[in-house]
Amino acid sequence: MASLPRFHNRTGALVSLSNDGRTAQRNHPTQEFNNGVVLSSVPLKDDQVLEVKIDKKVNSWSGSIEIGVTTCEPDNLNFPISATGFRDGTWVMSGSSVLKDGHSMIEEYGCDLDQLSEGDVVGVMRSANGELHFFVNGVDQGSAATDIPPNVYAVIDMYGKCAQVSIIESTDNRVSVHQLANEFLAQLSSQIVNDISNTTEALTLAEGDSFHSNERLTFHERCGSLVKLSNGRRTGERCRPLDEFNNGVVMTNRPLKDGELFEIRLDHLVDKWSGSIEVGITTHNPSAIDFPATMTNMRSGTIMMSGCGILTNGKGTRREYGQYNLDALAEGDRIGLIRKTNGSLHYFINGVDQGMASNTCPQTVWGVVDLYGMAVKVTILDRNDPNYHHMVNSRGGLERQRVPRQVVDLYDEEVSAEEEVERLCFHTRCGTHAAVVNSGQTAHRPNALDDFNNGVVLTNRFVRPNEVFEVRIDKMVDKWAGSIEIGLTLHTPENLEFPSTMTNIRSGTWMMTGNGVMYNGTTVMDDYGQNLDRLKAGDRVGVVRKDSGTVHFFVNGIDQGSAASNVPENVYGVIDLYGQAAQATIVDQSDSLSIPDMDFSSLADSDYLMFHRLHGSNSAISSGGLTALRPNATGEFNDAIVISSRPLKDNELFEVVIERMVDRWSGSIEAGVTLIKPEDLEFPNTMTDIEYDTWMLSGSAIMQDGSTIRNGYPLDLDSVNVGCRIGMMRCSDATLHYFLNGNDQGVACSDIPPGVFAVIDLYGQCAQVSITSVSGILPTDNNAINRAVAEHTNFNSPVSTAESHRFSHCCGKGITLSSNSHTATRNTNFNHGLIFSSDPLKKDEMFEIRIEKLSNQWSGSLRIGLTSMAISDTSPTSILPGSALELTTKPTWIVCGTDVKKSGVTIKENYAPSLERLSVGNKVGIRRSHDGTMHLYLNGENLGIAASNIPKNVFAVIDLYGMVESVSVVSSVVMVTDSSSTTPSVESETGHQISLPVDRDQDQDTTSICVPEFHCNHGKNILLSNSNQTIERVASYNQGVAVTNKPLVRNHLFRVRIDKLNNHWSSSLMIGYLGFSPEKYTFPVSAIAIKKSCVVIQADQVFSCGSKIKEHYGCNLDKLQVGHTVGILLDDDNSLHIYVNGIDQGVAVRDVPTPCHALIDLYGQCEKVTIVSDDNAMRLSQPNFEDREKADLEDAVKEKVHHHVVEHSSVLRHCEYQNLCQRIKAQLTLPDGYFDTSQHVCYCELCHKLRGEELYHQKGDPPKEYATQYGWCMFKLRLPRKVNVWNVDEKWHVAYFGSKIGCLRKILDTGDLHSTGEVMTGGSVLLPQPPIFTEKSQPDGTSVNTINLSPTLKYAGANEFSPKHKVIDPKTRKVHHVRVAFQVCVKPGSYKIGPQSIGANEPIDPQISNSEIEWSTKERGSVLLHSLLMRVE
Repeated sequence: MASLPRFHNRTGALVSLSNDGRTAQRNHPTQEFNNGVVLSSVPLKDDQVLEVKIDKKVNSWSGSIEIGVTTCEPDNLNFPISATGFRDGTWVMSGSSVLKDGHSMIEEYGCDLDQLSEGDVVGVMRSANGELHFFVNGVDQGSAATDIPPNVYAVIDMYGKCAQVSIIESTDNRVSVHQLANEFLAQLSSQIVNDISNTTEALTLAEGDSFHSNERLTFHERCGSLVKLSNGRRTGERCRPLDEFNNGVVMTNRPLKDGELFEIRLDHLVDKWSGSIEVGITTHNPSAIDFPATMTNMRSGTIMMSGCGILTNGKGTRREYGQYNLDALAEGDRIGLIRKTNGSLHYFINGVDQGMASNTCPQTVWGVVDLYGMAVKVTILDRNDPNYHHMVNSRGGLERQRVPRQVVDLYDEEVSAEEEVERLCFHTRCGTHAAVVNSGQTAHRPNALDDFNNGVVLTNRFVRPNEVFEVRIDKMVDKWAGSIEIGLTLHTPENLEFPSTMTNIRSGTWMMTGNGVMYNGTTVMDDYGQNLDRLKAGDRVGVVRKDSGTVHFFVNGIDQGSAASNVPENVYGVIDLYGQAAQATIVDQSDSLSIPDMDFSSLADSDYLMFHRLHGSNSAISSGGLTALRPNATGEFNDAIVISSRPLKDNELFEVVIERMVDRWSGSIEAGVTLIKPEDLEFPNTMTDIEYDTWMLSGSAIMQDGSTIRNGYPLDLDSVNVGCRIGMMRCSDATLHYFLNGNDQGVACSDIPPGVFAVIDLYGQCAQVSITSVSGILPTDNNAINRAVAEHTNFNSPVSTAESHRFSHCCGKGITLSSNSHTATRNTNFNHGLIFSSDPLKKDEMFEIRIEKLSNQWSGSLRIGLTSMAISDTSPTSILPGSALELTTKPTWIVCGTDVKKSGVTIKENYAPSLERLSVGNKVGIRRSHDGTMHLYLNGENLGIAASNIPKNVFAVIDLYGMVESVSVVSSVVMVTDSSSTTPSVESETGHQISLPVDRDQDQDTTSICVPEFHCNHGKNILLSNSNQTIERVASYNQGVAVTNKPLVRNHLFRVRIDKLNNHWSSSLMIGYLGFSPEKYTFPVSAIAIKKSCVVIQADQVFSCGSKIKEHYGCNLDKLQVGHTVGILLDDDNSLHIYVNGIDQGVAVRDVPTPCHALIDLYGQCEKVTIVSDDNAMRLSQPNFEDREKADLEDAVKEKVHHHVVEHSSVLRHCEYQNLCQRIKAQLTLPDGYFDTSQHVCYCELCHKLRGEELYHQKGDPPKEYATQYGWCMFKLRLPRKVNVWNVDEKWHVAYFGSKIGCLRKILDTGDLHSTGEVMTGGSVLLPQPPIFTEKSQPDGTSVNTINLSPTLKYAGANEFSPKHKVIDPKTRKVHHVRVAFQVCVKPGSYKIGPQSIGANEPIDPQISNSEIEWSTKERGSVLLHSLLMRVE
């Protein structure tokens, strides 16, 4: 036997050799993570495997062993700190990647070395034909590289967790490519012989005699430690399922035969754990295996289905497999698997083949089940068992039979006689962030919340002429801008180099994007059809190439018109799952859930009630329109809305009988009426998602326009069963009644307009209903109906006389109601005094109370507001907390003292006079206005807007807290006449009657635009001129507040120009809005002193009602100069933006009340401004995003973009330099987790000037001067949590460290700075720690190296420290040169100050001397990484 190889005696700095040079260990493994490189003593021989065993690992670090080969001679090598630092012909496997000369060449290759444990073996081999192979535990991971030169040395890097390795003798059972071929040929020959002779020979493995046994499949007697076997070992159960979730592995008693079905039934689940059953195969013999806690821990010979993915040897090989998730299966469901004769593995869910899971199954495998998490008990099923059919159908099995095409049998459709063509599917080769599942019918972006592009998917074949390629959007995310794009391309999926987005393709491609059409990446039609960016889940988009060569796009089946002509044949369909679009499924044009050949036209004008032909995507209509069903009821629970074929007549009963339910989901049938015609309805997921003209009964809750208006209705739809009849009727008195089995359940709601359609939502458990013969018009003198109407005539119905409000019977446990619920008294203690209005408040309806009794025993006082919590007289008292501030489960707005709180959080301070000053007889009222704002009234005086964006159907809530012990209702119900013709009026802020618009959407946006002027009521030092468009402060430094005479108009910029400054004063102009009428208001000395409904921006801070709510916002207004402009804009989302010199500074404040007036305060230096009224500044409606090419959108951070919204207020959205830096940073593929994305700042000349910053600052204790990052772009890093404890921000100094681009990832991974031209020995600088040894006492082979820093980037960014690196801008394809550096914080006293060392003869920085420009430190823990800096030239 040849002697074992040895390690070369020249090694990394921290390596010690032993065992005659065959064992290597890294010194100080818990303190150092690198410098552990060793090489073989001699070059590798061809086809010789050098294998090492991992002897020792530590848990202090990330990363682990790395292995490879190099052409470098050990005798002449300057050892790098890690194997990935080798150059000049080096191939290394690190993790699951393969790198050549430090650059990744294969991202996913073989097992992940970082996951190996002590005792695992890794090896490397160069084959005779120059291929490089790596081995893990004797298993060849395949060819990693070719053209490897001869005479290469093996490289082993004991990196990170790996602390010691030993060379071992190459194992004989190593599986090589040649051996696999030889074994396969030998096995094939043996099989042929066996087939001819018809004999069965025992295999040479253990228990060989049982391998071909006809013994019935059971579980093996050896199993996981918590498993109990019963039923002749055909049932396995995990003991203590509520205490333990693993150690439940069971295996079959013998290996599976080819083509043999191993099937189990889920008997019992618990709802405590996450995860569930896992099923698969393994080559491990149950007689000898050491059972793991969970089978996915096995690192060899094991394939498992877990959730919806396939794991091979514990590593995910398929993230999406089949149509079902094992974690979502229920009791009675079945899971099976078959190893076929060709070596492929197939899974079956409830008898349905899920497709091939793996094509490389070993010959001899045992079935294995892991009773993990929720899964507690399973039973093996045998199809040869006479009781098999009974076992399958037991425990709800029949209801769970998945038959995706069940609806075909219902309609008995004839098979088409046309020539069969290949079904249109997605091609499996697609964009890097996309995946194709569901047998090629569905494409999705699995990590849609992490990535927004690289989601291009093509069809598997050409789209035939006149063939519609249509997809349905299944899933969307609300994080990004943009959405699905669809089109045609001449490129084939096999040859296309998939771009990040299909609009980047510059040849042979036609795409619809947004509402435009692009040809070869260039927009050819701007306004074409419906905007795809506004589609929702469930919408459909399609494309067709007609015989004539014209291309048409479709949205929800509607032709958008001709988009292109002369398009050649043989084009592939293509979709781009971009931005919000996360998943789409091809709509099979031959597979419609509706009856395709049924003619509804003859029934359109009929009085006969039936279901309409239009319905939800998961529903179907049969039996001549009388039956509605959800075919895939166990796989889908929503998208199954059906609607009556015509509107209901007065007193007409629409009744259905429940024919089928499934016991899989929560919730059940929902029923109601809607004014929306089926042709106009965009069918949502559930009908309660509709926000207008819809009334629904869901469970026992009555909902109007998606909001609950009543709880506790006598009919609970969640409790009905098969056979129950559900009916609904709009009576002639405009009330809606529901019926259960023919019995009227009473008035559900009133004021239902005529012409409503009946709606049924086959939701959750309800799977099928049919219209009954009872449906029709009932006699108007029906006594039961009349009695029901009479009993409920007072509920929410129109009144002709003033009717007093009352309190709800649901109140705090300390409350007693009296005087017919018009008076409430708190009996004990100081809390538990919640009371509510009995009904939701109508539009502009005020709920007012009078204080009846006070007690000076307590502090605190009454609290009042509005809540969206649904309250009824039958609601239990137990749901109520002790005080109103604890109402946080539903949005609640409360006025407490002088402040306004939303769900317990203060949103406005000093809003009103303190409610703690109330006295007996005072009146307090609360009102929700038509514009969605909340107003508080004190003794009849409107105190202004307390909160905005209040939803409909809110209840008044009063908390009898503290000294207020008793109140009574003094307000009355709003008079209701003909609501369609009445315009409500309320008292304005100034006491005048004002007419309110009926429709909130008919606001100022549609009014004519006129030149704004300043109001004649203003601060006492203001002088108006220039037709009231110029204001000037004529005295002092304050009393200079002015507002516009008309409210702000949405999406119209109000802008002023600074005409005069006086440097005698400090501070400067302030700008904002006033949320109430300026009539008769006495302005204070400055805008910050306005304490109600006012927001002001001063310098770079935002104030609301005098309180600071935001810092570091936008540009510093105190730095503006004469001629600069500043303005405000109110967008569609009621958010306020500030514009400086025409540049949006982002959202300053949200939920701005309307109407509001622009406010200017000529404070301090600013003495005169003029309104800028030029047309190009007046109108900024949708200025940027609609007109930009899609590639431009990729330049910015791709979070969801609303109009005028800025993600990072400290930078300018449209700074091209910052966009360029971001694009280049993206090419560096640095993990986002290292960066604080909210703190990216651009320091280009424009941004720096606009912020008005100085070029030099001082920081630290003692203060130390440093230069700003002028000309660079800063990407801030996430800082350790202990930064505040160390007081870094105040006491440490600022410096810069120039770096090479190639070092960035290593520095970020380790937090370790390397001094220029030297090698550091490791150690983290992110956490302060005492030195392990001093420079004098350091052991041999180690060193404490110097880190060179500088207080200016003119030095740290020099070529000697930060060399230029050539890059190509992915947008413009221009060549740029980029430098990188780090901004760091340095502990005072830890560094030495010295002269420059780069040989400069001229001053490097005009402010910092060359003799003090270089800082050096050796102290560990004294440097903290703060930001990555980038400069592009």
